[in-house]
Amino acid sequence: MRAHVCVTLFVFLLNDAATHQFTEEEMSAISFSLTLIDALDTLLVLGNRTEFKRVALLLQNTVDFDIDVNASVFETNIRVVGGLLSSHMLAGRAGMELEPGWPCSGPLLTMAEDAARKLLPAFQTPTGMPYGTVNLLKGVSPTETPVTCTAGVGTFILEFATLSRLTGDKTFEDVARRALRALWKTRSDIGLVGNHIDILSKKWVAQDAGIGAGVDSYFEYLVKGAIMLQDEELLEMFHEYDRAIQNYTRFDDWYLWVQMHKGTVSMPVFQSLEAFWPGLQSLLGSLDSAVRSFQNYYSVWRQFGGLPEFYSIPQGYTVDKREGYPLRPELIESAMYLFRATGDHVYLQLGLDALESIEKIAKTPCGYATVKDLRDHQLDNRMESFFLAETVKYLYLLFDPTHFLHGGGAEGDGTWEEGGDGGECVLGAGGFIFNTEAHPLDPAALYCCSRLAQDRQELRDILISLSQPAGKSGSQSKPTTKQTEGSPPGQSESIALKAGEKKTNPLLSCPVQPFSTRLSILGQVFTDNT
Repeated sequence: MRAHVCVTLFVFLLNDAATHQFTEEEMSAISFSLTLIDALDTLLVLGNRTEFKRVALLLQNTVDFDIDVNASVFETNIRVVGGLLSSHMLAGRAGMELEPGWPCSGPLLTMAEDAARKLLPAFQTPTGMPYGTVNLLKGVSPTETPVTCTAGVGTFILEFATLSRLTGDKTFEDVARRALRALWKTRSDIGLVGNHIDILSKKWVAQDAGIGAGVDSYFEYLVKGAIMLQDEELLEMFHEYDRAIQNYTRFDDWYLWVQMHKGTVSMPVFQSLEAFWPGLQSLLGSLDSAVRSFQNYYSVWRQFGGLPEFYSIPQGYTVDKREGYPLRPELIESAMYLFRATGDHVYLQLGLDALESIEKIAKTPCGYATVKDLRDHQLDNRMESFFLAETVKYLYLLFDPTHFLHGGGAEGDGTWEEGGDGGECVLGAGGFIFNTEAHPLDPAALYCCSRLAQDRQELRDILISLSQPAGKSGSQSKPTTKQTEGSPPGQSESIALKAGEKKTNPLLSCPVQPFSTRLSILGQVFTDNT
């Protein structure tokens, strides 16, 4: 999902074009690299390890982010940074040669860090909310507009926290959290946020509140960030927003656009980007509401053989100049989540309908084209990179319930991997979190790199304290329940327990526990029930 009102990834300014005349080869190289990065992990998801390795090596040898180009901070993050992080985490499964200590090091991780560093100047604002565009070589232009979309402020915590916890550099997670907290403080008295904000004055420029274009992935990242990072602050933010969304924007299981201060309806339309919402609700267990909204959206699909960008709910038809369907993935994504949650084959039927529609309407000799007008199925001469990164991936995963990304396979069948120094981490066993461009991130890798060293030190402290006579261990043992100085914020409490202390379950729990949550020391066994 993405806020398509944010600018596209690489936008060349007219004055730059006058300085340097780009050749067709140069322009093709930039676009080609983006598509490769965005679609790289799809190759592995579909089982093509050979091509994944070939393309990963090609990217390592050819991509350079030191270029004089203006880039969307939002799009570069979700497509480039997210795509590289995901591919880095999947490199072992692809059979690539790994550096010692992987996943805490590796060439694709280095590339992701390099790309993200190019975005950091955008966050150097008085409010902490980032500019929408940055020059990868020069930073933010003095004439850059301070107005950006809501999603362009709040869609960084997954990628940036992953970078911080894999590399040990807190900078990325810190700026993402600062932006989230600044945005949180701008909500209206009735608990809603608008569509576009001035990041310097904190004034809302577009005051339409909804769950679609310009806002969507902000809400998505609050939920997925809460799950991946075990972060109650992010979850509470979403719950408070959701109460306002359900109260002011929901009508007959459709979600309309309303004025953010008054709650009055401003646009009674359904946008195709909103189709991610049932899938997001399913992650929180709100299945009844998710199923009803999905059925509304599915009825629009059946009407046109795809979802138009805008659909008038009162008229039951497309909105003028918004009749296109660029092969977006959101409804298929929700079908995947809801099928996983319910087992209802109605979601498989949607998948089959989508597959047949795309094959019949959009297939061309060179790829799959954007549908310019769903009323007569005219095609446009373009294919979005998210078709390969998201739509194809979610369709495949919908029909493969035992895929490793779902945590499929029986215990001991080799679906998990070893990682970290000495192979002490269990990786890839399930619980993957998809970013808004469908790039899967493994929470176990974050734990491996950011918490393992801390846990090992705490275990040493316990061993020392247990091996010394009572009353003489205080000077050599540190408290085990405090967070290690310098570790990234928002992490859960230590797994090491004091004598007599009981572990309390967190508000959120991942489906796969890290290996070190089950261990024994001098006969004392620590389990989830201790």
